[in-house]
Amino acid sequence: MNRYQISSRNPAGHYFDICLHIPHSDPDGQVVRLPAWIPGSYMIRDFARNIVDIEAQSEGLPVELRQLDKSSWRLAPVTTEITIHYRVYAWDLSVRSAHLDQTHGFFNGTSVFLEVVGQGHQPCEVTIKRPQTEAAKSWRLATTLTRISGNDLEFGDFSAQDYAELIDHPVEMGDFTCFDFIAGGIPHQVVLTGRFDCDCKGMQQDLTAICEQHIRLFDDKPPMPRYLFLVMVVGEGYGGLEHRSSTSLLCTRDDLLRPGQREQSDGYRRFLGLCSHEYFHSWNVKRIRPAVFDAPDLSREVYTPLLWAFEGITSYYDDLGLLRSGRITLAQYLELFSQTITRVQRNIGRKRQSVAQSSFNAWTKFYKQDENALNAIVSYYAKGALIALCIDMKLRKLSGNKKSLDDLMRRLWQQWKETGAGVEENEIQQLISGLAGEDLSGFLDPMINGTEELPLAEMLSQIGIELHFRIAADDQDTGGKTAENLPQSSIGAVLKPSDSGVQVMATREGEAAQQAGLSAGDEIIAIQGLRASREHLKNIFCHTPAGETIRLDVFRRDELMRLEVALQAAVADTAVLSVQDENHPALQNWMQGA
Repeated sequence: MNRYQISSRNPAGHYFDICLHIPHSDPDGQVVRLPAWIPGSYMIRDFARNIVDIEAQSEGLPVELRQLDKSSWRLAPVTTEITIHYRVYAWDLSVRSAHLDQTHGFFNGTSVFLEVVGQGHQPCEVTIKRPQTEAAKSWRLATTLTRISGNDLEFGDFSAQDYAELIDHPVEMGDFTCFDFIAGGIPHQVVLTGRFDCDCKGMQQDLTAICEQHIRLFDDKPPMPRYLFLVMVVGEGYGGLEHRSSTSLLCTRDDLLRPGQREQSDGYRRFLGLCSHEYFHSWNVKRIRPAVFDAPDLSREVYTPLLWAFEGITSYYDDLGLLRSGRITLAQYLELFSQTITRVQRNIGRKRQSVAQSSFNAWTKFYKQDENALNAIVSYYAKGALIALCIDMKLRKLSGNKKSLDDLMRRLWQQWKETGAGVEENEIQQLISGLAGEDLSGFLDPMINGTEELPLAEMLSQIGIELHFRIAADDQDTGGKTAENLPQSSIGAVLKPSDSGVQVMATREGEAAQQAGLSAGDEIIAIQGLRASREHLKNIFCHTPAGETIRLDVFRRDELMRLEVALQAAVADTAVLSVQDENHPALQNWMQGA
């Protein structure tokens, strides 16, 4: 059994100190390595770059440690136990890596635990020690690793069945706030780190309802003995990453439910949606998963065209879970789903890339977006959620509301429980056809592998919901609501205010801004000879018809340019959903999850 120990002599320097004991090593020279990526986040991150010191010993004598590549080392052959000491720099305040200072510590195992190559199947033990500082004397520790010693929230010894389990339980340590609740008969815990003011009781009630809703959908007990929400609260930030019995979350202070707050804020609804999303992943991704993720090679990219299903279907159920659990109203849900439609509609990339292609190329395109992303790619999260709705509505229509996407998810769950095997490339489409009782490949293939517009209006109309598109009121208009005083023209660019005026973030291919020569990064400092501002541009768009030309003074880097832009007609790309019949039987059936 390989044994790890992790602590810190210098939290202010952001260093974790790790010790790895290897009782039996490869006689030809044991190889150790750190993962290059973390499951759930499909980009090579090269965590080993944060190792600043590494050395090995055996029986008190140094053992040669030769680096093979960016992430792995080979030890000289020895027949006795080897101990490796190394330090990891931890200053990435995200859900993917590790972060440490004098106020708290957080790590994912992929950032700190070297894998003993060839021994990944063996059990592991880890001792997590309190950092050696005065400030850390009051710290507690939260993780879902199996505890060997100590009481809940104490430092101590932990075990994992294998290396894959060891790295799938993030750890938070510090002076945090926590509360507990029961859902599906198992304990759930929420740990909040940072400075904030929160109505923990109200949040507890909301999370209980959401978790219970997802448990009911799968018609089974939860797939883990306990669950942990690790929430890092910051001034600005957002994100989540799923694990087998926990999730790491990043949110802003304003996203939390404040004491005495009577109405949900947009930020709190977004936070609940994030919690719902990551909790749904406990089934869909952590258990039900692409076959190539059954035992993924964490040293290189692992490609799959199926992320649209695993992230897209999860994105469909995250806000739907809020609706079905009574956390939001139908009107609020429709606003959120309208915003998802709007995000897809505003990206020209939807006409160029399918969700299967987006899934396969997540490593180099979706996770490495640049200023041309809106012209080149489509989000397998957002469009995947829209496809999930289309599949759900199609199954309901064909079966007279007796079958739905819920049945697909339960079928996938039962299949995983029986085999433990991942999903093959075309298996989901085959299961959908099986539920429908007919071949739906002609319906599914264009949505998944093509770039045609989705039949959203048709699908939604069968439950009494109408979809229409309007012109965006301004750059901050995300859709979902009616609006007045809409512009009649546009330049086809994504803009934001800057200290100098207005900055161009991106230009849409073939539209006015790009045709005039505007580029991402340009600073518009004057419009028609007057100081540029977002309000000035908005006024021009509202009162100047398409075809008119405006003069822009622009800085590109430190060079001043003057461009003439012919205004184009404003595009109706902003979605609004409305209910035509609140008592529609199919609508009620869908809302109740029947």
